[in-house]
Amino acid sequence: TTSPVASTSWTAGTPQTISWQDDGSAPSLKDFGVAKISIYAGNAQQQTLLQAITTNTDVSTTGSLQFTPDPTIGPDSSEYFIRFESVNTKDPKNPQYPALAFSAKFTLSGMSGQFSAAVQAQIDGQSTAPLAGASTSAAASAATSAGAGATTAKPSSASTTPSKSASAAGASHTNSAVSVKAGWIGALVGLVAG
Repeated sequence: TTSPVASTSWTAGTPQTISWQDDGSAPSLKDFGVAKISIYAGNAQQQTLLQAITTNTDVSTTGSLQFTPDPTIGPDSSEYFIRFESVNTKDPKNPQYPALAFSAKFTLSGMSGQFSAAVQAQIDGQSTAPLAGASTSAAASAATSAGAGATTAKPSSASTTPSKSASAAGASHTNSAVSVKAGWIGALVGLVAG
């Protein structure tokens, strides 16, 4: 992910651009193919969907998309990250789960919401999450936790790809043996070091 990066600070309610390029590691963007792209919060083991941006962007033929962050998904915080979830490609180490890639954590300001207790617990649990190299397995299961909040669809602005926005206050996902990209690991290392 070339945007957002760790130093990125976006203002909610204003158009922002997510961009990416192939980093030369497997899976390639061609293999990754069509992806769901969303804003999440959490840690390497547990992550909660906060805003769905698009459910069908081919990351091999598109290098960016514009969307508007929803200010109601949480508070002003530097705990947000973009998660790319392949629709068709599975994690090579654990093929029952989709291939995933992550941006670095970035800051959203101008926010009007709050993190749920479950999301805050995930964020607070980062110090217990395993730290590892750029192609490591992290525990997770693409299953939605019991008691997850309802998802409400909201229109979102997009210039390169039509997208839908959704807020899921408690739709928590846990991923098992997921290949974690360097940006996510860098964010965790930065958090622990900071």
